[in-house]
Amino acid sequence: MTPLISASQLQEQLADVLLIDCRHDLANPQAGRLAYAEGHLPGAHFLHLDDDLSGLKTGTNGRHPLPDPQILANKLASLGVSRNRRVVAYDAQGGMYAARLWWLLRWLGHDQVQVLDGGMAAWQGGVVKDLPVSVAAKWVPELRPELKVDVKEVLENIQSAVFTVVDARSPSRFMGEGETMDPVGGHIPGAINRFFQDNLQEDGRFKSVDVLKAEWQQLLAGLDAGQTVQQCGSGVTACHNLLALEVAGLSGARLYAGSWSEWCADAARPFACLLT
Repeated sequence: MTPLISASQLQEQLADVLLIDCRHDLANPQAGRLAYAEGHLPGAHFLHLDDDLSGLKTGTNGRHPLPDPQILANKLASLGVSRNRRVVAYDAQGGMYAARLWWLLRWLGHDQVQVLDGGMAAWQGGVVKDLPVSVAAKWVPELRPELKVDVKEVLENIQSAVFTVVDARSPSRFMGEGETMDPVGGHIPGAINRFFQDNLQEDGRFKSVDVLKAEWQQLLAGLDAGQTVQQCGSGVTACHNLLALEVAGLSGARLYAGSWSEWCADAARPFACLLT
C-alpha cells in the first residue's frame, strides 16, 4: 500500500476507509478541534495531537511523548480501527500532524494507513458538520519497538556513530537561532538537517517519488535510510521525514520520539550550535 493517497483516489474510495482528522496548531491547541466542528471530510473522526496522539509529559520526556500504546489502540478501536480496516489521516498543515498518526499506527503494527496528499486544501468533495457514528472494533496491536530509539541510545551513538541523526526542524532552529519552542537552542552533536517542509511542493503536496529519492540520497551521501534516526523538536515533524522516506522507497529509518525537547531537558547532555 502506498503511504499517500490523492484527493481524487480518496473520493472514489471514501466508503472503504476510516478517516481521521488530525488538524492542529501548536500555537493554539484548540484550533484543530474548532476547525473540525466547522467542517470536516464526510465520516471523519477527530484525534487531538496532545490528548490522543501524545502521552503524559513529565517535564523531562519532551513536549509530545509517545502515548501509551494500549490506550491509543483502545481509542482507535473505539473508532472502528481493526486489523483489516484501512485508515486515512489528514490535516491542513502539509501532513505534519497526519504523519504522526501514520507512524503511530505502524508502530502499533497496523500497516493499512495512508495520508491524504495535500490535506484539506486538496479535497474537493465538500465537508460536513455531522459527527460520524463510531462502530467499535476488536483490535489487538502488535507493537514494533524496533521502529524507535530512546534517549540513551542517541547519547551512546555520539561516541559509537552507529546511526546518523536527521533533524527535521528549520535550518535556523537547527543552528540554534531564534529558538522559541525549547529553552536551549542547537542540535544533537553529529546530526544533519532536513527541514520537513522541503518534502513538499508549493501546493502542499509531497514532491514526486523521484525528486524525494534524489534529494534524500544526496543528503544521506551513501548512507542507507536504515542507518538514520529521524528527530525534530518533539517527535512530530520527524514523522513527516519518515513518511517522505517511505514515499521515496527508502525504508528502515527509525524515530527518536523525545527529540530535541527531551534532549535539551538535561543540561548534562551535549549539544552543538553552528552560530558564531
